[in-house]
Amino acid sequence: MDKNVYCVIMAGGGGARLWPKSRWSKPKQFLDIFGTGKSFIRLTYERFAKLVPTENFMVVTNVQYKDMVLEHIPELDESQVLCEPVGRNTAPCICYAAYSLRKRNPEAKMIVTPSDHMIMQEEEFREIISELLDFITGHNVLMTVGLTPSRPETGYGYIQKSDNNKISRVKCFTEKPNLELAQTFVQCGEFFWNSGIFIWKVKDIISAVAKYLPEHHALFSSIDDAYGTMREKEAIEQVFSVCRAISIDYGVMEKADNVYVRCGDFGWSDVGTWGSLYLLAHKDKYANAKPDDRCFTYDTRNCIISLPKEKVAVISGLREFIVVDTEDILMICPRSEEQNIRKYIDEVKFHMGDKHQ
Repeated sequence: MDKNVYCVIMAGGGGARLWPKSRWSKPKQFLDIFGTGKSFIRLTYERFAKLVPTENFMVVTNVQYKDMVLEHIPELDESQVLCEPVGRNTAPCICYAAYSLRKRNPEAKMIVTPSDHMIMQEEEFREIISELLDFITGHNVLMTVGLTPSRPETGYGYIQKSDNNKISRVKCFTEKPNLELAQTFVQCGEFFWNSGIFIWKVKDIISAVAKYLPEHHALFSSIDDAYGTMREKEAIEQVFSVCRAISIDYGVMEKADNVYVRCGDFGWSDVGTWGSLYLLAHKDKYANAKPDDRCFTYDTRNCIISLPKEKVAVISGLREFIVVDTEDILMICPRSEEQNIRKYIDEVKFHMGDKHQ
């Protein structure tokens, strides 16, 4: 293994779109949604462990999830978990990892990955990552991984390639288009889903941050002496208290002129919504995604049903519904109204407080 290759796992999100299964107290990345016996963050670690030495993993997460990270990835040392005092989107998250890593190893190559995605063909995926690690060795570029779109999805960002080469310069990024535009993108053949997986040399991403996010560069550079010391926690709290929240896509990738993409098709999903989970899940002959042994359905079609392990359910007469039962919350809503879940959370919070968030 290349000792200069590091993997940064971003694990700070709250996973609200999979509420009430995913909660702020235990978000999606720490759940075993598919019943495999392994959480998303565990699967993410194992996916990259064949490419990256154990000591070269870094997890950036909210301070309240530190113990959960170490529980799910016990191979890591406590020093490998970087704790954000508050969420500020992906640019500050990546800056924290990059500027900290620069102090550890200025020659580092970074793989940056979300902690909560599903990849079905892992060998093909690792081959692509290895290919991109080789590519950045000889080029000062920012790499991202694109996915061949299987449908006009409005919840993903899109990347337009500039040519038909396997590794291509990015022409433009488009965030979450409307349905008509998404249909055009899929038909065009030049647009690919943005996976949110990045590969670059640490010096190249820091150069890009200095150019396109100078205020972030100034903040994270100002605490260089604190990284890896007892003063890091206090210094990071100060930086994050004044740091502007912005995604790496908006802040850097959409502006930089050295962004390249490698597109592939390896069974990817961000499993970010009940709808995307429904697409991946095993279904019965009536297209219901549900537990096989304790959910009895009658005249019910195209539903996704999630139950506690010991719960038995009888459901009759539903078409295209989401039914999620937990110990303290039952949610039943049409699949077509899934975008209202954040509204439901806010309403429950207003009447019941934070305990169900």
